[in-house]
Amino acid sequence: MTRQHAVDAALAHFDDPEGFFEDLKARVAVPTESQNPARLSDCYAYLEEEMRPAFEAMGYACRVYDNPFEGCGPVLLASRHEGDDLPTVLGYGHGDTVLGQEGQWKDNLDPWTLMKLGDKVYGRGTADNKAQHSTHLAALKAVLDTRRSLGFNHKFIIETGEENGSRGLKDLVAAHKEDFSADCYFASDGPRFDVAKPNLTLGNRGAFNFDLVVDLRDGGHHSGNWGGLLANPGIILAAALATVIDVKGRILVPALLPPPIGNTVRELLSDVTREVSKGGPEIDDDWGEPGLTRAEKVYAWNTFEILAMKTGNPDNPVNAVPPRAVANCQLRFVVGTDWENIVANLQAHLDAQGFGMVKVQPSTGGNAAFFHAARTDPDHPWAKWVRAAVERTTGEKCRMVPNSGGSICNDVFQDVLDIPFVWLPLSYAGCSQHAPNEHILWPLTREGMALVTGIYWDLGDPETGYQT
Repeated sequence: MTRQHAVDAALAHFDDPEGFFEDLKARVAVPTESQNPARLSDCYAYLEEEMRPAFEAMGYACRVYDNPFEGCGPVLLASRHEGDDLPTVLGYGHGDTVLGQEGQWKDNLDPWTLMKLGDKVYGRGTADNKAQHSTHLAALKAVLDTRRSLGFNHKFIIETGEENGSRGLKDLVAAHKEDFSADCYFASDGPRFDVAKPNLTLGNRGAFNFDLVVDLRDGGHHSGNWGGLLANPGIILAAALATVIDVKGRILVPALLPPPIGNTVRELLSDVTREVSKGGPEIDDDWGEPGLTRAEKVYAWNTFEILAMKTGNPDNPVNAVPPRAVANCQLRFVVGTDWENIVANLQAHLDAQGFGMVKVQPSTGGNAAFFHAARTDPDHPWAKWVRAAVERTTGEKCRMVPNSGGSICNDVFQDVLDIPFVWLPLSYAGCSQHAPNEHILWPLTREGMALVTGIYWDLGDPETGYQT
């Protein structure tokens, strides 16, 4: 039996109307909204009723860990050990989703009912991340059915709190480090930068959400009687923000910037383009750090975003000077940024600009998020090995990006487990993740099935296997 036999078996399962689609349909039907505390039991159900049986049927031992953070989603670890002399590969997926946003989908689609319309398959969690980790499970099964063994040791994490910032995951893995230990890491999440061709991603940007708050007094006051006498917090906040970022999106605070882009990163990005995807927004090329390419802006630089602002009551304005103004902001940052001092450095900048009344506070509640930036060296043997495995399937050069534009829990694998990580994204930028109408492209997912199966086959083949 050969590599091609395994790939053919995986694709046959994908093409079978009772195969991959039905597996994914059952998983999407579980409303694993980690941002909704009432769905915690559904997160447990996803692990116990969907993931555990699928892994155990392939000879994996499974354990579900309670999250050390109260109210946060559990974590499943599936393990299959085939030999002490074999490398151990760690995989990852997240079974939780953002809120379903029922009633906001086109044609009144139900977010928890998988629906295929043309080449698009709709459902909450399809792209992010249920279809992606389901592809890995199906590929592993195809290899096992074909070869009767993997030829390597394998562990796979399914967490249910990624959309809440993976709170508790790092502490949990650190407390059970031996359980999660591995030699290298391979998983799928996020979008390709070019829908037509696969790419590898070697890490992620970090993300930190924080609020700028101007709180001047109790209650609003009549703008006719008090206008001109009372400072307006909305105006103060707008002026303060103008010292942080300019009208073209350029960050003006040196302490919020990364180090200069290195030659290795520039070389990786030299043939990476960011084009407008079908159904996606037009790109504003005059926005952001001047002198950088589109790819460098997303994959090699920091971005400051104002996610939401409020002063007064926008839905029902009254003729009063408001007492308070808040801007919820976010810094996406690359490796090398002084992330530990974001709040202190930004507060120092505002104080120096005469805006001491504007307070910088880490966000709390549903929009609280912090991910470290992390990156695997592109010259690491694991990165090179995975690249070669993809190229054995495609017959073409596989491009790599130093990190994704988004954020995920790579710091767990970098800081706690100290292993190299490589991602093979199986979605695309127009997938509407985190929004109504989330979907995957069925042909792209089918291609991903072949790619992932080929990688797992090569890992266990003595002629091509990875040597630690």
